[in-house]
Amino acid sequence: MCSSTTLGSILALVSLAFAGSVGMTFIILACALPQYGLWWPFFVVLFYVLAPVPTLMARRYSDHSGSSNSCLETAIFLTMGILVCSFALPIVLARGSVILWGACWLTLAGNFIVYGTLFSFFLAFEADDSDYNMW
Repeated sequence: MCSSTTLGSILALVSLAFAGSVGMTFIILACALPQYGLWWPFFVVLFYVLAPVPTLMARRYSDHSGSSNSCLETAIFLTMGILVCSFALPIVLARGSVILWGACWLTLAGNFIVYGTLFSFFLAFEADDSDYNMW
């Protein structure tokens, strides 16, 4: 039999996978719908891949002594810069008339969902012994 913590972890992981796929569906719709037809908004996927990297590296290579951890604070700063860039890219593309505003709004909705999923992943598995930080 599965314990309640294992079942809770599995349910959390399935929920996060579903939310991530819904966010990516919005991004793909912003690119593939016939009225939009341009794949420029898909470049935000690069930011999705880059966003957790500084935090994962800082958590792996930082010592956990003291109240202030400059390595982790720098990683959070870099992560926030990547996050702002991923929201700014579709807005700049729409303002420059490269993509339509509908594609911009779909991309921004996908951003909110995907980053909410990433944030929830870090919250759900921070105290867990599943060792995501060994990646």
